[in-house]
Amino acid sequence: MKEILLVLDLDETLLYATTNRLIQKEDFVAGIYYVYVRPDLEYFLSQLAENFKLAIWSSADDVYVEQLVNKIKPSAVNFEFIWGRSRTTKKRMSLTDEYHYVKRLSKVKRKGFLLERTLIIDDTAEKSMLNYGNAIQITEFTGDPHDDELLLLASYLEKLRNVENVRLIDKRYWREQVKSI
Repeated sequence: MKEILLVLDLDETLLYATTNRLIQKEDFVAGIYYVYVRPDLEYFLSQLAENFKLAIWSSADDVYVEQLVNKIKPSAVNFEFIWGRSRTTKKRMSLTDEYHYVKRLSKVKRKGFLLERTLIIDDTAEKSMLNYGNAIQITEFTGDPHDDELLLLASYLEKLRNVENVRLIDKRYWREQVKSI
């Protein structure tokens, strides 16, 4: 059985980039942004890379995405792909008349990945709304140095690594499943 592909969002999922400096010192500066890495990110990526394939897909500008990924990527971790906004689809929400950059996993499928073995992890439900059975929504990261979301998520994902079809698993209450162990 092939390893599960984890498609990870960047902003507010793995890090927080802001033009306003927070109380704590930033991890690095990228252009006009103070960047705060989500706690335990290096551990999260390194641990998951042992049993999963990893990819980054952000709705941010492609150059910005590459620049930030180069700063946060542990040397032993390889990404299957690093995609930015150019790989998303701009979709109008009829109720709110807002536009969102949506990540269509059919593009990942065209790269040869099985949707039954693909999970997309994002803090914004609208960006992965077309991927219901594949999506895991996590809390938005806004720089809290005490955030433990990636540790909880790593524990949850470890339980899924041998699942034949991730689309059949209800992932809406994943945090409660981890905390009840």
